[in-house]
Amino acid sequence: MAALLVATGLSGGVARAQLDSREAISLQNQILELRHEMQMQSGGSEPGAPPMSGDTGAPSSTSVDQGAASPLTSQLLDRVSTLEAQVRDLRGQLDQLSNQVQQQNAALSKQIGDMNFALQQGHPGASSGGDENGPATAPVPAAPRPDNRAPERRTPEMALQQGNAALARRDYAGAQAAAREVLAGPRGPRQTDAQFLLAQSLAGQRQFQQAATAYYDVYSHAPHSGRAPDALLGVTASLLALGDKTDACQALQKLHNEFPSPQPRVRAASSSLRNRAGCR
Repeated sequence: MAALLVATGLSGGVARAQLDSREAISLQNQILELRHEMQMQSGGSEPGAPPMSGDTGAPSSTSVDQGAASPLTSQLLDRVSTLEAQVRDLRGQLDQLSNQVQQQNAALSKQIGDMNFALQQGHPGASSGGDENGPATAPVPAAPRPDNRAPERRTPEMALQQGNAALARRDYAGAQAAAREVLAGPRGPRQTDAQFLLAQSLAGQRQFQQAATAYYDVYSHAPHSGRAPDALLGVTASLLALGDKTDACQALQKLHNEFPSPQPRVRAASSSLRNRAGCR
């Protein structure tokens, strides 16, 4: 499109140059006609013709014609000078237009060359098979990357280990992702641990309603496991964070009924939560 626009501008310049050239030729023709007319005027009547009157004191017709022709000759000379000046101006304009056309031709050729080069760079394989430079080289298929295979799935133990490490550095989103990865896999002995890790990660993100539910799921799925007392403590802490002291006290009472002789750590945490909730 750019080349078409430039070519259009060039055609306009050539047309102007041709028009000026025709005008110069027309002026030159006018000059030639005026010169011929001047020669006719300066010639006067035929030499040696007898005078029309017998009075020797009267001027001859030749003298009268030459006197009358003198102002006309001066006018013709002025007109010739004017036309010649116009011809010089037109020739100067014609030279300028010719130079402009040459410059525009050079610029157009450069633009076309640049566009062809850009197209070749953008589509290096676009040349046909019968090109003089030889047949086009077939693209070499990319070698399969070694990581095209699906990443190996982590074992539940590895996922829980990395999830607990994320929890320790307060990367609760990473801990939650590891827990859900284990829970999404086949059921196994580490499901309870994964559910407890999920509850801890939700509590760390201050999603206390979901955390209370996740803690209670740990207790309901494994009420006699070693995680059950900690799960009831988690339910109590989440309910207190929600401001629900009544249900928090009920969870503590359930902990006392189910585990009357808990570990010292669980007993101390239960006593602290009871005081915070104001349980009887």
